[in-house]
Formats: sequence, structure tokens, C-alpha cells
Amino acid sequence: MNRFSRRGFLAAGGSAALLTAACGNGVGGNGSAQIDARVDATQNFLFNQYPGTRDLASRANGVLYMPLITEAGFVWGGAYGRGALRIQGVTVDYYSATKASIGLQIGAQQYAHALFFMTDAALADFRRGAGWAASADLRYATPDEGATIGKATTELDPVIALIFGQQGLIAGATLAGVKYTRIIP
Repeated sequence: MNRFSRRGFLAAGGSAALLTAACGNGVGGNGSAQIDARVDATQNFLFNQYPGTRDLASRANGVLYMPLITEAGFVWGGAYGRGALRIQGVTVDYYSATKASIGLQIGAQQYAHALFFMTDAALADFRRGAGWAASADLRYATPDEGATIGKATTELDPVIALIFGQQGLIAGATLAGVKYTRIIP
């Protein structure tokens, strides 16, 4: 008959507590405050640099702000960032964006983007949906300017996508997919 000793029980319990603590789920952390501060700064930058976006945001049913997306690629590429969905100026959910791309590409860049959901149906579809968007584009970004020529599935009429604040050196022609996932920061 096996019997557990008090020491064995305490050692196992302590190990389990350490492992559980290492798997932080964000509850009780300050991740949401950091994201909200970055979203506030991004929204202010967007409204000051492109004044027409203030009116666009006021007419939108919701806006997903992604303040900092970091992207790098050499044939295969990837990007990641976190942001917040705001409805009537109030944060209702937090999201991460994960992007994978393949094509002729080289470099790295950081940028911000905002998705303006212009209809209730578009906003509801985004919140209920799987969060995928596909695109094909030709792009470049330098510290002085950036441009994208292409069409993403999220840029169709009920959803308006803006990419701004590009920094870095990247060039290429790619096929890409982006996954938006609701998170607890």
C-alpha cells in the first residue's frame, strides 16, 4: 500500500503551484492597461495626422485599433501585434493579430492599422467569425514613406482598413493571411 508523506505532498503541491503560475493567463495583470494606453496614443496620432478619420470613427459601429504590428520576412514572413476593439469609444475586447506570408519579400517593418466596421452586421460577423483575412499585395516601406497596393478581404465596403505609421525597410510581393484572435491580456 502506497502512502503519501507530508513532504511529498507539499513538494508536489509547490511544484504544481509554480507551474500554474508560469502559465499566466493575463487575469490580474496590467496587459490591458498597456494595450489601452497604446491604443489611445494610436487613435490620437491617427486623428491628428489624418483628420478625416475622426469623422469616420464617429460613423463606425466599432473600430479595431492595432497600435503596433511587427513584421519580418525573407521569402517566408510573419507578423504579430495586439490591440483593442472599441465601440462608441469604449474598449470591449482585446485582440491579437498573427500574420503569415509567402512570396518575394525581404526586410522588416512596424506599423499600425485600424479596421472601421461601418455596419452592425460587419461588426457582428467579425466578433463571431473565425477572424481570418487573406490578401495579395505589392508593398514597400521605408522610414520616410510606405505604401501598399493591393486588396485585402477586410477592405471591402462594410469594413474600411487603414495602415499607417509604417517604419522599417521591407519590399516584396506576397500572399498573406491574418488571424485575429480575442485575447485576455
